[in-house]
Amino acid sequence: MATKKTAQVATVQSLDRGLAIVQAIANSQQPMSLGQVAELMGIDRSTAFRLLHTLKRRGFLAMPAGRKDYILGSSIWTLYNHYSWSKMLVKVASGLLKELATHTNETAHIAIREGSQALFMDCAAASHMVAVSSRIGELLPLYCTAHGKALLADATEQDLKKLYGNRPLKKLTESTLSTVPELVNDIAGIKKRGYAVDDAEFRDEIRCIAAPIRLNKDIVGSIGISAPVLRVTKENTRINIEHVCNIATRIGDVLSNLKDED
Repeated sequence: MATKKTAQVATVQSLDRGLAIVQAIANSQQPMSLGQVAELMGIDRSTAFRLLHTLKRRGFLAMPAGRKDYILGSSIWTLYNHYSWSKMLVKVASGLLKELATHTNETAHIAIREGSQALFMDCAAASHMVAVSSRIGELLPLYCTAHGKALLADATEQDLKKLYGNRPLKKLTESTLSTVPELVNDIAGIKKRGYAVDDAEFRDEIRCIAAPIRLNKDIVGSIGISAPVLRVTKENTRINIEHVCNIATRIGDVLSNLKDED
């Protein structure tokens, strides 16, 4: 039986070198000279100059005023600002978000962090007559929502004190955590078990479960479900936690595979 050969895709050497130069300059703590780039890339100075000149002409590199070495240019920052990570996350996770809503038959959301709040980016609805409504576009507090606490799962005590200071946290229900030490303890538990719960901390009538979405080790978003309190039992909570964590892991794997293909 013939062994299937893996297709070899040709690369463009000059493009590959140009991108390597941009990466090297981005990682350098100081501007890089023509000689340094040539030596690093193992190419002659004339080839290095043509590559640098092309990147500079396109705005990906620049020269500080009065100097002849190179830093990142304005095109890098323009691309960075125009690139919407949140839209990419929504696109990648859309199918799995719907799968989560189908398996749990509860409203499922994806959120990202915006400062001290969670921004809800996408939603998949449940089929129940009574279900939690979509929160797409809403900004909700981090400290008292399952999505928010999932997004804070890696936060240290110092991080949380920097975010909230020593002031009391605003209580929205009787279950809302009201102090930073309480939040520190809760976040430590979330990191250990891998998911967060909002047990009527934001709204008395709603219970939520969410898990962080990780790209390798970094939290890039959260995914979870929300349900009316009357439909929440110990058994379906256990099962739903498994579904939420499984989907969060699968989204992270998809994102990681995309990064590896770059």
